[in-house]
Amino acid sequence: MRFLTLPLIILSFSALALLAYVAFHSRHKKSSLSPLRLVGRVASVEKDLRPAGFILVEGELWPARSRGGEIIARGSANVRVVGARGHLLEVEPLD
Repeated sequence: MRFLTLPLIILSFSALALLAYVAFHSRHKKSSLSPLRLVGRVASVEKDLRPAGFILVEGELWPARSRGGEIIARGSANVRVVGARGHLLEVEPLD
């Protein structure tokens, strides 16, 4: 019985560590419904859209693509989210 104690402790600790890792990382993943919730929001360009780049919307950094394929430089204008394909947001410049 004594020779099973150490392997059982190691196995239990490993399972607990794996569970904690999965729980921690699952909290930081974006929901699949988030892009749809962002349609219509105004965002700032954080990395030039040529035509793809990154935008900051509601405090989160998202990959984005300009719908018309135009280049939108960082800081030149804000954009509006007009659609989403997976986690890639489609944006248009504000007039």
